[in-house]
Amino acid sequence: MRQSFNKIRFFFILLLVFLVLSLTGCWSSHEIEELSLAVGMALDKGKESASKKEVKEEGGGHPKRDLITSTYQIVVPQATGSESPSQSKPYMNIYETGDSIHQMTRELSLKRERPLFGQHLKVIVMGEELVRTYSLEQLLDQYLRDNQIRPSCLVLISKGRASKTLELKETGEIPSFRLFGIVDNQYRTTRILSPMSLAKLEGKMQSGSSFLLQNVVAANGEVKFAGAAVIKGKTKKLGGFFNETEVEGLTWIIGKGKGGVVKSFDKQTGQLLIYEVESMKSRITPHVNGKNISFNVKIESEGRLSEKWITSGNAFENKFLKRAEKNTEKEIKRLVKNVVEKMQEEYEADVAGFGNRLKMENPKVWEKVKKNWDQTFSKVPITYNIEVTIKDYGASDSNK
Repeated sequence: MRQSFNKIRFFFILLLVFLVLSLTGCWSSHEIEELSLAVGMALDKGKESASKKEVKEEGGGHPKRDLITSTYQIVVPQATGSESPSQSKPYMNIYETGDSIHQMTRELSLKRERPLFGQHLKVIVMGEELVRTYSLEQLLDQYLRDNQIRPSCLVLISKGRASKTLELKETGEIPSFRLFGIVDNQYRTTRILSPMSLAKLEGKMQSGSSFLLQNVVAANGEVKFAGAAVIKGKTKKLGGFFNETEVEGLTWIIGKGKGGVVKSFDKQTGQLLIYEVESMKSRITPHVNGKNISFNVKIESEGRLSEKWITSGNAFENKFLKRAEKNTEKEIKRLVKNVVEKMQEEYEADVAGFGNRLKMENPKVWEKVKKNWDQTFSKVPITYNIEVTIKDYGASDSNK
């Protein structure tokens, strides 16, 4: 009995020792105030500042080419925790120019006492001019290799200087956090693409297919998601842009929209009709007849009539609802056809997944055409079937 009690006491003491050791913390930890916490990065075509030139003239330089200008957005802990954040910005932007992403990061160690800490990086924004010159494989190689950078980091393209997207006229908000948060508004609009993380982007590049990155524009201290950048599958470089309306059309083809509205005009009166999307689904069906390939896109959606400017016609009447449905279907078809036309004729780039459907449903044919699929896709005929159902028309109607 006593021997059994001693064994239990021994194991109990051993458990206590283990718990005490586990509470000692990380031996290599650092206080957040001791780190330069990077939350955003911007990459632009090289543009050396006047201050950097002066430092170089004083002997503060090393052999490099001024190919890329990196902007590091760092959180300022004092400003973040301040009782009056309006008096100072909770972030600061630091600029460095060179030809190596990694070397530019280490260059900061010669200028700041706090090491750069990138494990909380939220966004990487790349400027249009840079991505037209260098491939994404070159520009993002270091980030993909660095196990300190989170694979969930969001990747965006900027039409203009990317560094401007990391500036806000409001003093109490961090620009990188705003950019990262805007993607959550997909349930409100069809003009926001599914977020492209570093991990997802690596898979896209390895596939060899063309794809899209969300475009962001900046002006006067304000930012906006505005369209998308077309990345060519073979070169991994920027091929061009889709505007916001074209992104709407693409969202309908893919069928992954979480919400949004469709604006159309009634054929009889010319007045405004607004359809609010509650659900959408799309199916791309390939058809192969000998050497001829074609596709059909079937889109179905349910939603509500959220706004109408027509003074005649009762929204509760089935006849009027059918009229509104046909108007909405016609507008969706217009959006879809316009973006497909641009994909095929201007960019020769399948960024909507037509090739993926062919690969899944007819792999033998895909093996024959995959090498030059973008060029083949540019000549493929596509038909459309759009079906919209209005299940809700609001709480009241002024014309009833």
